[in-house]
Amino acid sequence: MSDFFQTIAMYFSFSFVKYAFIAGIMIALSSSLLGVTLVIKRFSYIGDGLSHTAFGAMALASVFKLANNTWFVLPITVICAIVILCAKENSKIKGDASVAMISVGALAFGYLIMNIFSPPANLSGDVCSTLFGSTLILTLTKSDVIFSVVFSTLVIMFYIIFYNRIFAITFDEDFAFASGTKTRLLNVVMATVIATVIVLAMNLVGTLLISALIIFPAISSMMVFKSFKKVTIFACIFSVIGAASGILISIIAGTPVGSTIVIIDILCFGICKIVSLISKN
Repeated sequence: MSDFFQTIAMYFSFSFVKYAFIAGIMIALSSSLLGVTLVIKRFSYIGDGLSHTAFGAMALASVFKLANNTWFVLPITVICAIVILCAKENSKIKGDASVAMISVGALAFGYLIMNIFSPPANLSGDVCSTLFGSTLILTLTKSDVIFSVVFSTLVIMFYIIFYNRIFAITFDEDFAFASGTKTRLLNVVMATVIATVIVLAMNLVGTLLISALIIFPAISSMMVFKSFKKVTIFACIFSVIGAASGILISIIAGTPVGSTIVIIDILCFGICKIVSLISKN
């Protein structure tokens, strides 16, 4: 056991491991907060749609050879999030259809752009890293970590300050509107926050696995707890444990970070499912 802790201490002597751990924890925490609301409102699939949009934006940023593509990717993802979340139910294109259209279109556009403009030797590696986040989290710079921590902290503060209003629009948006809550403005802000979290999470698990950070903590906590507050708190704990364990295991075992985190989330989901079945008997 002492050898294990010595190995962990040795790895944490490297700055890139510290950066990955700090950024991963903060991203997982902010993702789980929003995940509960999205799952309850049946918008959990928005993670896939926005992540694919971000992939297309990243491909375009690579064509322009932007040194820091976050400031290019983020506005595009925010605009798409607002279009999806704020679409009216009586519009010709419903929310789920708009997600599918934006998702598939952005993914196809991104891959086409990368295929045309990227060198053939680097294409498969670039696409794989972007889609699955195989090594991105381990190549973060100090400025990347500061960016992740600042934005994740803002997301957490937003959730705490507007907790009651988020609770209201989560369960009954019409009643919240009738009670005086500016639901449309809050939806726009929520869309912006969600898009920000999606862009941050791309460095942790890649574009194809982002939904796992949103869905698994929320669903698992819902199996064990019933109140909204307890579900939210447990989802945060669940997500942080999954991210921390996944990063540590991936560094020691040499496995892809994103995939390892998702597998741990799936195992924890299975445990919560068993607990919920036992509690019913």
